[in-house]
Amino acid sequence: MAQTRVLVTGAGGFIGHHLVTYLKRLGYWVRGVDLKYPEYAPTDADEFEILDLRRWDNCLQATRGIDEVFALAADMGGMGYISANHATILHSNILISTHTLEAARLNGVQRYLYTSSACVYPEYRQTETDIAALKEDDAYPAQPQDAYGWEKLVTERMCTHYYEDYGMETRIVRFHNIFGPLGTWTGGREKAPAAISRKVAMAKLTGGSEIEVWGDGEQTRSFCYIDDCLVGIHKLIRSDYHEPLNLGQDRMVTINELVDIIADIAGIEVSKRHIPGPQGVRGRNSDNTRLREVLGWVPEVSLEDGLRRTYNWIEDEVREKMGMPRKSASLATEVAHSELMAK
Repeated sequence: MAQTRVLVTGAGGFIGHHLVTYLKRLGYWVRGVDLKYPEYAPTDADEFEILDLRRWDNCLQATRGIDEVFALAADMGGMGYISANHATILHSNILISTHTLEAARLNGVQRYLYTSSACVYPEYRQTETDIAALKEDDAYPAQPQDAYGWEKLVTERMCTHYYEDYGMETRIVRFHNIFGPLGTWTGGREKAPAAISRKVAMAKLTGGSEIEVWGDGEQTRSFCYIDDCLVGIHKLIRSDYHEPLNLGQDRMVTINELVDIIADIAGIEVSKRHIPGPQGVRGRNSDNTRLREVLGWVPEVSLEDGLRRTYNWIEDEVREKMGMPRKSASLATEVAHSELMAK
């Protein structure tokens, strides 16, 4: 039986880099494409091409000879970046999404998994901290908070129409705050678990005790560890389900609670200084009812376990940047390849 040839776009990024490794372990032939190579570890891709997928010709090149596409490429980051770059994000991501999908169709790609986001959900459903978990049907009537969410929602519709009009086997997954090692942890594009882990590590290593938190810290979220994300992605593309599907944990915590969990992992006590800053929606959580029905599975890694692995890796990165020895050579490679990776 011929080896399935897959393309991972955004393969230089956090989720894409992990996904390449996961798919290789499952026996796929993998081409990775991105504007950059992975920053924290070498890629396991059979081929890795540096291509700007905003350009049509590059999308045709990326999808040549490919059976299945995992479309992760996007201009994105944490709330600080998303809230300050609406025009750039919308322009870049519309080009990436439309060009990649059409190039895949013309090149005869059989299956196409698009990675959407919980940012598609309407702001009016997320105005309180103690909110009802978001069901897939809650995306309409549409009112995403920012340009990033609007583009994701439009591309979801485009994938649906490519299935209806052209018969392309599209899949749509809505990520809810995926985190883990080997991801951006500084520079402004990092997400909350990485940013807080960095701040806690800096406090620990410098003898400090104060952590800055944007807003009052009572905004709520759920966070899903990278191992679970990879398992869910693969289960979805192998399924026959064509509608958007949540992929996230359904345990909601406040940002203040997230700080306390990470500080406990680091073995220090911290005080929180709440400062003005972008906070996103007030509350967000994933309803996993449909995920359980469709895939017969839900994420398994606990928040504490995922944060422990993530914090340990980030502390070592901070140590190295400060010219200090890493805690353990093994921590650099502990990352996301747990027992779940073999499932």
